[in-house]
Amino acid sequence: MADDPLTLGALLALEHRGWESLTRHEGGRFYGALMTVDAVMILVNGTVLDRATIAATLDDSPAWSTFTLEDARLVPTGETSAALVYRATAARDGEEAFVALMSSHYTLVGGRPALTLYQQTTVTH
Repeated sequence: MADDPLTLGALLALEHRGWESLTRHEGGRFYGALMTVDAVMILVNGTVLDRATIAATLDDSPAWSTFTLEDARLVPTGETSAALVYRATAARDGEEAFVALMSSHYTLVGGRPALTLYQQTTVTH
């Protein structure tokens, strides 16, 4: 179906909007609205952040200046859910690039994708 919100293209576009929010200090607002109430983000350093923490703190994080998302794959996980797996490379001005594999799990809530789980796994260059 062309307007299916859980396609590779639709979820990749949503991920791009999320990363773009991180270049403008708007990640807390973006992800606070996108995440389900019980969703978590698991970062490469082992930190687990809930939606309330993300919404309250991510706007104050240093902004990314550039990012690329590559090798995206869709993993269906049910009739109303799917995961997007991809490789992200991002950099802040004057810093070494951050490279990791990302997985974002979405479920439909009110017909729209909502983020239920996000995890980062570091990869070496």
